[in-house]
Amino acid sequence: MDAVARACAQVNADELRRITADVVGIPSPVGAEAQLAAYFSELLACEGLAAEYQEFGPNRGNAIARRNGDGSGPALLLYAPIDMHIAGNAEADGPGLELAGRPDLRPAPIVEGDFVIGLGAENPKGHAVCVAAAAIALARAGVALRGDLIVGLGGGGMPVNASPAQFAAGHGAGCAYMLEHGVEPDFAVIAKPGGAVAYEEVGLCWFKLTVHGRFNYAGIPPRADVRNAIVDAATVVRRLQAWFPEYTARNTSGLVAPNGTVSAIAGGWPDKPAFVPDRCEVYVDLRVSPRTSLDDAGRQLGEAIDAIRAAEPGIAVDCERIAAIPGTSTSPENWIVRSSVRAWEATYGRTHVLRTGTSGATDANILRGHGLPTARIGMPALGAAAPFAGAFSMGVVSVQAMVRLTTALIAIVVDTCTRTRSEVGLAPGKEALRS
Repeated sequence: MDAVARACAQVNADELRRITADVVGIPSPVGAEAQLAAYFSELLACEGLAAEYQEFGPNRGNAIARRNGDGSGPALLLYAPIDMHIAGNAEADGPGLELAGRPDLRPAPIVEGDFVIGLGAENPKGHAVCVAAAAIALARAGVALRGDLIVGLGGGGMPVNASPAQFAAGHGAGCAYMLEHGVEPDFAVIAKPGGAVAYEEVGLCWFKLTVHGRFNYAGIPPRADVRNAIVDAATVVRRLQAWFPEYTARNTSGLVAPNGTVSAIAGGWPDKPAFVPDRCEVYVDLRVSPRTSLDDAGRQLGEAIDAIRAAEPGIAVDCERIAAIPGTSTSPENWIVRSSVRAWEATYGRTHVLRTGTSGATDANILRGHGLPTARIGMPALGAAAPFAGAFSMGVVSVQAMVRLTTALIAIVVDTCTRTRSEVGLAPGKEALRS
């Protein structure tokens, strides 16, 4: 039996189901990932991997594990984030989310046949479980490696800025810390949804638009020269929404079709609506192609705002960039991309077809930004019969889909880490130079 088959024989659907239910039941909102990272560290250590919990802030942590090769092959990082953008409770998540009737948005696992349901069950937690399971299966099977296998399960992966209520930010904070504190692979594979293998993805630019008006009182008759900032903000939002498809068309190329959206509005006092504020803030998420610079994306938005000012005389609006992560790309001819495609085809038994028109950003941008050739692979979207199929949900995962992803990850590791560095196009490593 070859190495892939021996390792895959160690993959057990019931075990995947149990571990996934465990991790769903451990809340891990951005800024509070420590407990889940510690769980994964202990899980991997119990299977004989050299595992550690890596703290990178109060209540913040990564899980890192290593299975060393003989030093003659490439080091491969299997990576997945473990944090969530929401906490799954009304007190923490505020008025922007209705949790009633949505068990897929709560950190309380439910098992229904092939499905595990709960906050983050599919993304990111199910993918993180597959990364851990692949490493565990290889260890149990005793597969000999030339290059090191590194498991990285990182906190702070969600696109979240610090806020008054939660001072911690995401945007790949744990991933960056990991790479800057001792994790030095030659290649990386990130497990995130998408179905197909991807070698590039969008970045993001976030902007705060401040629409200005005049502080006023509802009891005063309206005057044409007194601008209502909230009303003017509504006009800005409507015109931006009409412009976003133009931005997408202008910047679509390769695998990506970057979107834009208005995602938050802040203005006024809900407890005293008799008074009109002198400003209203509009928040914009503009996705950015690997072939578009962050400054150029800002310039394009600036042109759109200038057009709004010209079309709507009297509207006063300022624009400030508040977050920026560039889009990144790895050559499709790079070893790790080709290895991932081979593994995908062996797992699914058909020719791989690239998925285009994507607009999702992940920690792959952090990995590539640190110089790592990176491929992304993950579970495909669930069918219409799955729970909550008609809603945006990252909280339903198919255990059989997890088995297939784990199988593909095992194949990538064996294909990569059982070869010499020269076989995968790398220069000799330190170990080879000393010999």
